[in-house]
Amino acid sequence: MNGHALSRMSAAREENEGLLDRPSSPAPEAELRRSDDGILTFHRRFATSTVTDYIKSPVEMVRTTQWRAAIARFAWFCVPSFLQGRHMREQIRPAKLSKTAYLDGVRGLASFFVFFCHTTIYGWVINRGWGYHDYYYGFFRLPFFRLWYAGPPAVSVFFVISGYALSYKPIRLIRSGKTLDFSLTMSSMTFRRALRLFIPTTVSTFLIVCLIRLGAFEMSREIVKNKKYFRHWVESIPRRPDSAFVHFEQWAYHIYYAFKVFDFKTRGALTKYDVHLWTIPVEYRCSLYLFVVLLGTARLKTTWRALTVFGILCVTIRQNRWDFALFLCGMCLAEWDHIRGAHVASPALPVDEKQVRTSGRLKPIFWNLVSILGLYFMSQPDGGGEETPGWIFLTSLIPKWWEAPYRYYQSIGAVIFLLAAGYSTFWQRFFNSGFIQYLGKISYSLYLVHGPVMRIFGFHLMTLAWNITGVQGKWYDAGFALGMMLSLPVVITFADMFWRGVDIPSVKFARWFESKVSVKSD
Repeated sequence: MNGHALSRMSAAREENEGLLDRPSSPAPEAELRRSDDGILTFHRRFATSTVTDYIKSPVEMVRTTQWRAAIARFAWFCVPSFLQGRHMREQIRPAKLSKTAYLDGVRGLASFFVFFCHTTIYGWVINRGWGYHDYYYGFFRLPFFRLWYAGPPAVSVFFVISGYALSYKPIRLIRSGKTLDFSLTMSSMTFRRALRLFIPTTVSTFLIVCLIRLGAFEMSREIVKNKKYFRHWVESIPRRPDSAFVHFEQWAYHIYYAFKVFDFKTRGALTKYDVHLWTIPVEYRCSLYLFVVLLGTARLKTTWRALTVFGILCVTIRQNRWDFALFLCGMCLAEWDHIRGAHVASPALPVDEKQVRTSGRLKPIFWNLVSILGLYFMSQPDGGGEETPGWIFLTSLIPKWWEAPYRYYQSIGAVIFLLAAGYSTFWQRFFNSGFIQYLGKISYSLYLVHGPVMRIFGFHLMTLAWNITGVQGKWYDAGFALGMMLSLPVVITFADMFWRGVDIPSVKFARWFESKVSVKSD
C-alpha cells in the first residue's frame, strides 16, 4: 500500500470522528509543567554525568550507520588502488594501451629513481662516478647501474617527455591543416597548464604546513642529527613559526613566487617546504615558452619549422638554458614521430621480402645499441668527471661557457635514449609492463609526496632498520636496504592516495572549470 492511500484513509477517519472523539490538546498549564519537568530532568542528568558518559557519546555516534559507512569508505580509500580489484587494475593498465603509453612508463620509472636518489644521499656521496680519485669503486657507481639512484638524469627525462607530450597533439593538428582545432587546443593547454601543475603542489605544500603546525616533523628533526645513521645529507625540516598566521602567510608567498615565470632561477620557489619541488616552476615556465614556439611556427612548412626550431634551440643552448632546450628537443621528437608515421598503421606496399627481413633484423639491434649509448651519457657523474675513468676525455669536450657541466651529457643522453626507445619494441614492452605503467600513473604524486612521507615516517623506519642490522661496514648497507623495504610500501601507499584524492580530481577540475568559463565554439 502506497503513501497516498494511507493519507486518504487517515483523512477519511478524521472526517468520521466527532470533535469529542479526538484526543484533546493539552492545556497550557500542563505544557508548562511538562517543560519544567524536562528542564529539571536535564539538570539532574547533567549533575550526575560522569566522564565515562562523555567518552561513550562519540563512541555511540561512531556506531551509527552513517559514521560506520564513512569510516569504511576512508579505510577502503587507504588501500592502494592495485589491491582494490580488477576494476582499478584496468584503470591503471587498460587492456589496450596508447601508442605513446611507454612514455608514461619512462616518466614513472624516472620518478622512482628520483625517490631513490633522495634517500641514497642520506648515507653516501652519490655524485661521484666509479674510480674517482682512485677511491670510489662501488659496484653501483658504474655507468648504467648508477642510474638507479641518479636524480639529475631523471629530471632531464622529465623535461624531454614534457616537451614531447605538450607538442604531440598540436603538431599533429598543424600537419593535418586543422587550424581552428589547433588554436582551440593551444588555448586549452595554456589555460589548464597552471592548474595542472600548481593545484597538486598547492595542496601538498599546504598539507606540509599543517603537519608542521601539528608537530609531525619534530621527532624526525632530532633523529637526523645522529650522524651515525644519516652520514651525508638530509633535506632540511622547516621551522614552525609561533604565529599560525605568519606561517600561512609565508606559505602563500611561496605559492605566489612559483608563478614568477620571468625569473630564470631554477631554485627558490616552493623549496622552503619541499626542496624537491624546484622543478615545478621550471616546468611551467618552459611550457609557456614552448607554447610560444608552437604558435610562432604553426604556419611554417615542415622544413622551415624544423630550421626555425633548430635555430631557437642553438640560441637556447648558448644561453645555458638546458631546461628549455630539453623541452624543444621533446618537440622535435614529436615532430619526427609524426613525419615517420610512428603511431599510425603502415600501409601494405609491395616490397622486396629479403630487404624487409634484413632490415627487420638489423633495425632493432641498431636502436638498442643507440639506447645503450644514451644510457651511458645519462650515467655522467654529477661531479669530478675530469678525474673519473671513462669520462676524462668526454668532460674535456664540454664547452667552457657551459655553466652546469654535469647537465651536458645527461641531457644529450636523455634525448638519445628517448629517440631510440621510440624505435625499440624491447624498451616499449618493458615500459608498458604493469608495474612500470602503475609508476607512470602515480609519478607526479610520488614526486610530490615522497619527501614529506620520508621525513615523517621514513626517517624512523630507516633508524629502526639500522638498529636491527648495526652500522659497521656492510651492515650499514644492509640496514639501508631493509629500511628501504620498510619505507617503500608507505611511500607508495601515500602516493597512490594522493593520486586518487588530489591529482586525478585536479585534472578533472581543470577541464570542468575551463568548460564553465570558456566561450562555446560553433
